[in-house]
Amino acid sequence: NMQRARGIEPFDFIDAVRAEPQRIAESAPKQLRKFSYVDRGRYGEQLERAFRLFPPEQFLVIKYEEFRARQREVVEGVFRFLRLQPARFRAVEAHDIPYARKIRDDERAAVREILKSDIGRLEALLGWNCSDWR
Repeated sequence: NMQRARGIEPFDFIDAVRAEPQRIAESAPKQLRKFSYVDRGRYGEQLERAFRLFPPEQFLVIKYEEFRARQREVVEGVFRFLRLQPARFRAVEAHDIPYARKIRDDERAAVREILKSDIGRLEALLGWNCSDWR
């Protein structure tokens, strides 16, 4: 939606998702962020790679839903994790942009199916229950 609103993405959502693998292959080795909507959501894969480079205990991974539900507590937990004095904090609403079109249920289901195995990897890595993502 954001890329479409900016005039960068010519495809509808599901067409952009289907075109993503080819777009990534064509842009390699350049920056892949522009059209990698689903690929950037492979958190399990990304964390496995990071955990090969650094000990897992050096990471604090926060579930977005947890942050949205308890912003102050989560931010305070980040400061404790970093062994810093908590800063003044004011909850902020973000990413609530009213786009011209919301994602449809069939589109959401298609992305869930694509990311299904990666979500399982993430659950195993972090001991999370991500059933609400499926």
